[in-house]
Amino acid sequence: MRSIHYFLLLFPLLLLTSSPTLGQSLSVGRVSGSFQSDVQYLFEDPIIGADDVEERVLSNTYMQLTYQQGAFTAGLRYEAFLNPLLGYDTRYEGQGIANRYFSYNSEKLDVTAGNFYDQFGNGLIFRSYWAWALGIDNSIDGVRMNLRPRKGIQIKGILGKQRNFFELGESLIRGADVEVNVRDIVGEKLGEKTYLILGASVLNKFQEDEDAVLQLPENVSAFSGRFDFTKGRFNLNGEYAYKINDPISLNDFVYNPGNAFFVNTSFAQKGIGYNLTIKRSDNFDFRSQRDASLQALTLNFIPPGTRLHTYRLPTLYPYATQFNGELGFQGTIFYRIPKKTKLGGKYGTLVQLNFSRFHGLDKDFAEDGFTYNASFLGDPSDLYFQDINVEINHKWSKTVKSQLTYIWLLYNKDIIEFGSPNAGFGIVNTHIGVLETQFRLKKRISLRTELQHMYTRQDLGSWAMALAELSISPHGFISIFDEWNYGNPDPANRVHYYNAAFTYVFKSNRIALSYARQRRGLLCVGGICREVPASNGFNLSVSSTF
Repeated sequence: MRSIHYFLLLFPLLLLTSSPTLGQSLSVGRVSGSFQSDVQYLFEDPIIGADDVEERVLSNTYMQLTYQQGAFTAGLRYEAFLNPLLGYDTRYEGQGIANRYFSYNSEKLDVTAGNFYDQFGNGLIFRSYWAWALGIDNSIDGVRMNLRPRKGIQIKGILGKQRNFFELGESLIRGADVEVNVRDIVGEKLGEKTYLILGASVLNKFQEDEDAVLQLPENVSAFSGRFDFTKGRFNLNGEYAYKINDPISLNDFVYNPGNAFFVNTSFAQKGIGYNLTIKRSDNFDFRSQRDASLQALTLNFIPPGTRLHTYRLPTLYPYATQFNGELGFQGTIFYRIPKKTKLGGKYGTLVQLNFSRFHGLDKDFAEDGFTYNASFLGDPSDLYFQDINVEINHKWSKTVKSQLTYIWLLYNKDIIEFGSPNAGFGIVNTHIGVLETQFRLKKRISLRTELQHMYTRQDLGSWAMALAELSISPHGFISIFDEWNYGNPDPANRVHYYNAAFTYVFKSNRIALSYARQRRGLLCVGGICREVPASNGFNLSVSSTF
């Protein structure tokens, strides 16, 4: 994929073999790894919009190897996209060693050379990570040092370039992070059951200005400060980040500085608790290259700040962070009704209420169109997303339990999916009900069922879904489900989306085979989404760890 310093990988073996005396004094070390191959075989299905693709067989494969000898660790990951699965960025097409590193770890110092993943604080200015299911890998190729001069103090430093599919991005990335655990330093003077962590970060990217019209900053820096305070069962944490002006294609080359913050507080005790998060971001899409798009070359991560639903129908309309400007909050309250009461029953009942709402910032642009003023509280009438949901968990007997969920979603499809208030879809208003029931049939055999319904008069109309999943622990499961878009405004599109899957697990190996008629939409993991086109075909996934 690029110039690779193979000696970093061969060094542990050379160390053992170059000197007989040294080789006899050291152990052989340990090799571990993992493997996964995902394969699609596709059919044409004009009813759901699945085109007749030129290449019917697609595959994504990786193999990870790690060698450890004492304080030294080396690793590599080979990847092959031949060719990328439907919905993955086609720039992944190809194969090669996409990740390799060599590290030394001691009590006071950790050093890594090669590819690495890391995060400063909560990730507001820097988070590098690998998400195979989403086709995201923004690792840094360079050097990282982690110094712990004394208990309670940690200092990180990074230097390198970012992975850009099978190449490297243009920018040089430099950063540092300091974190202090106050309790580790002052001990009980801080108070009984009291903890305080303070942190600060800086990240800089350098990219040459080659624009013939605009004068673009070549050095762009971002700064952040954070705290995490715990007193008994109460926790309060937050982070604020600031970025100097960073005109890029995704913010229409505006010259405003960016900023983002969030504050989270929670409290929990037996039977009751709450969590509240407030988040605001303004012009804070931070990437290592000005022309980057989709999920490529992202430097930071701001979580969506809403509940991440796992049921199928609510994932039709997931919220994604709006980096160009948003303000909102999420609150959750849970209460466990005591057991052996009329409402709690024999085993007790857990009730959870969640509410989140996000809206846009009221921006007043200057005449030149390159700068603007944004009100701090934004414009509450410019709704992006609202989610009110209630969940009731009840155990009926030793073998039967259920979960009833009601969700009311307001989803601004124009903004969230197209980034424009004039896309023509408006706000989708949906009501969703889900009943999940689990039956333990025998000691290692269980049956899980789902009944879901979504009612809406907008967009694709109403949906219904039914699922049954039989699990045989620890060997795997068999599942079938059907999504039916019965309320589609176009009668020709009131179709069924079938899925049947079989998964078998033996020791550290897993084989999954499925047939799916996949609807077009967003696939989201942890608030990060990628567009998935409609498809019809078989899917095979084989994975192993060793």
